[in-house]
Amino acid sequence: MYHLLYILQSATQVLSSLSYAQVYNNTPKMEAQTMKKPINIKMDSEKTADKEEQDGKNKTIVHSYGSHVDEEEERKIECMRKLVEKHDPSVKEVDNPTLRRFLRARDQDIEKASAMFVKYLKWKQTFIPKGSVSESEISNHLAQNKQFLQGVDKQGRPITVLFGGRHLPKKIPDGGVEELKRFMVFALGKICSRMAAGQEKFVVIADLQGWGYCNSDVRGCIAALTLLQDYYPERLGKLLIVHVPCIFMTVWKLIYPFIDNNTKKKLVFVENKRLKETLMEDIDESQLPAIYGGKLPLVPIQHA
Repeated sequence: MYHLLYILQSATQVLSSLSYAQVYNNTPKMEAQTMKKPINIKMDSEKTADKEEQDGKNKTIVHSYGSHVDEEEERKIECMRKLVEKHDPSVKEVDNPTLRRFLRARDQDIEKASAMFVKYLKWKQTFIPKGSVSESEISNHLAQNKQFLQGVDKQGRPITVLFGGRHLPKKIPDGGVEELKRFMVFALGKICSRMAAGQEKFVVIADLQGWGYCNSDVRGCIAALTLLQDYYPERLGKLLIVHVPCIFMTVWKLIYPFIDNNTKKKLVFVENKRLKETLMEDIDESQLPAIYGGKLPLVPIQHA
């Protein structure tokens, strides 16, 4: 850990004269790294749904769950369902929007999406066998009072606020990585329960005011990213990062390669001088947290 701090401190000296935009624009555009080999799922027929041709433009179907799916995507979802059911019959109880999120996360590739979903099912059975996480399992993270939930953006997506300066990994046994993952599952469950019918995404405001080396948690950040990208795909609508200190950008360079391309498109670094203006592009003042010039109080995630 001291070696890492030494590296970060050295990097800070180089980056201290750069603006946030300069550092961010020079961040290497690396592909997300795969931590484990994907499950190998083969189609029964060479003629897969994604290779079939259709005449004319795809028609749009409006389903009872409120989302729009073109005919080809609908066909791929059904093909994916049949494929995954061979590994776990319980998939019959999974709704189409859930399968669609995994399909879109793998760019409409049925085999890759099916492998990703099977991996998710195995993770869910082992990591959250009871189906949810209790507050007693994440008491250390809840005590830091660092995540809140209140309001919706202009698209009806729930808004959650994270305070990075309150995250203190050294005060949690073993760095709290496993508990951090449980904390994320708990929070995501709360956020998803607040989604209106037909809504699938949420918005995050990551506030880094006061963030320093004591808040640095590369292992925790990578674990959180992996969990979000692998097991909750297509849930994040936008991540607004505010009050960014220069020192954070040294750690950002270590984290960035682990972010997949779909997630990268949803990241926005907000300039301090345009904070309220930028937030209000997505959030109405009546739904904006009061600390950013809006009208809503923040509610701790456990009380939301």
